[in-house]
Amino acid sequence: MSVTPPAGQAAHAVAAPHYYVPAPSKWPLVGSCAMLFVVFGAAMTVNDIGPGPWSLALGFAILAYMLFGWFGEVIDESESGRYSRQVDGSFRWSMGWFIFSEVMFFSAFFGALIYTRVLTVPWLSDADHRAFLWPGFSSAWPTLGPAGTVDSFETMGPWPIPTINTLLLLSSGVTVTWAHHGLLEGKRGQLSLGLALTVLLGAVFLGFQAFEYHHAYTELNLKLTSGVFGSTFFMLTGFHGFHVTLGVIMLSVMFVRSRRGHFTPRHHFAFEATAWYWHFVDVVWLGLYVLVYWL
Repeated sequence: MSVTPPAGQAAHAVAAPHYYVPAPSKWPLVGSCAMLFVVFGAAMTVNDIGPGPWSLALGFAILAYMLFGWFGEVIDESESGRYSRQVDGSFRWSMGWFIFSEVMFFSAFFGALIYTRVLTVPWLSDADHRAFLWPGFSSAWPTLGPAGTVDSFETMGPWPIPTINTLLLLSSGVTVTWAHHGLLEGKRGQLSLGLALTVLLGAVFLGFQAFEYHHAYTELNLKLTSGVFGSTFFMLTGFHGFHVTLGVIMLSVMFVRSRRGHFTPRHHFAFEATAWYWHFVDVVWLGLYVLVYWL
């Protein structure tokens, strides 16, 4: 099904002749205030200081207000045709560097897991180091640390939930690409349906991950405090789940915008940026699936 965008949305098809410089904005100051409350709230919360959770909640509320307002202004500027090709290029470079920073972020956690498993644990089990540091320490992975340090736990295998989640994310990569092709071909119905399916697959993934965490804590005794394995497992899967949550929110916004007639085959970087981010999330999960659940 092909739907022609409303006449009012056609203005952005013509690129502005000059590089658009926005007027001074309140949003950076609002974002700084949000981060102030978030940082102090998080510090107080982890140290069991009374107002910590309230400060943290207030910070996130201000942050949500800032994101809603600031991105709303950017969308209005884009749809009114104020952005030139240079601005579009700036957005692309910015998103590219943002994803690169995310690659480095996850590389640090994957590196910690590999370094610990391949180098640190075998080194600590060496006869000389074992005699000097931790007598009786074994290099088995996952390690329980020195005797009595970590409670016994079971690991999470690749079947069935992690494998199902892998299929869900791979399928979501296909549906978002299908939606992109629909946009390029002017098929608005395909665009909306593809986005809706991608959001649904991402939400189901998060539901399975929540169930997996509950199973790990209640039945496997696998917790964040379960030594280095528990720490790396929950940090990697938890941060990935957080990124999936952000991706689902971004895709939901793209769905709403598509239903309002936003985007044209030649002007749709917001959609492209979201698709880039989602494909990045898919790739991270594949690495996580192999290194954490299989090996």
